[in-house]
Amino acid sequence: MIRKVYSKEGDALRDIELADDVFGLPLNDDIIWYAINNELANRRQGNACTKDRGEVHGSNTKPYKQKGTGRARRGDKKSPLLVGGGVIFGPKPRDFSYAIPKKAKRLALKSILSLKAQSDTLMVIEDFSVESGKTKELANILSAFGAPQRTVLILPGDDAMTKRAGANLPYLDFLAYNRLSAHCLFYGRRVLIQESAVKKLNEFYHPRGKQAGVTEAQDAA
Repeated sequence: MIRKVYSKEGDALRDIELADDVFGLPLNDDIIWYAINNELANRRQGNACTKDRGEVHGSNTKPYKQKGTGRARRGDKKSPLLVGGGVIFGPKPRDFSYAIPKKAKRLALKSILSLKAQSDTLMVIEDFSVESGKTKELANILSAFGAPQRTVLILPGDDAMTKRAGANLPYLDFLAYNRLSAHCLFYGRRVLIQESAVKKLNEFYHPRGKQAGVTEAQDAA
């Protein structure tokens, strides 16, 4: 797959090849749903906590005697049936996180990258860095690629000053090529990838045995 590389000003510069094994796969709805739900579950704090009737502070005595009043039988005031009483089967602190197979996660990310590439919401831009760390400078660069909307910028490495510049942009998310997020990618309305990050993505997510020019015959030998 051949795509254009754009400058910071939004001008087309040259062509770049996107690996079909990374950016040309068919959409796999099931694996994308699986990966996104896994990320959301891993983000949950799981600290919701309620008290049952044994943990509520209060007296254990009956509010009135069992018989002779004409009223229904009543236990102590900590009963779940009363306001201020315990909670029946309420939530307790727990860990919602779980792991999914590495191959499944990688397939989901490649499927999302392919979806963005095929829907023309993915653009490749030349490498740049906001050395000043100023939000205005980064906002001017992003404005060359359309109106502000939910944007994902994939970097080839850790660029502290560029991330600092985008900290005040609520619509912008930064991702490293080797630490992608299925949730951010899928819901991003615009995905911008720096040119060096594309080359690293092609290598990082390329099927084993076809990297660095290794052929099947060489691999068998």
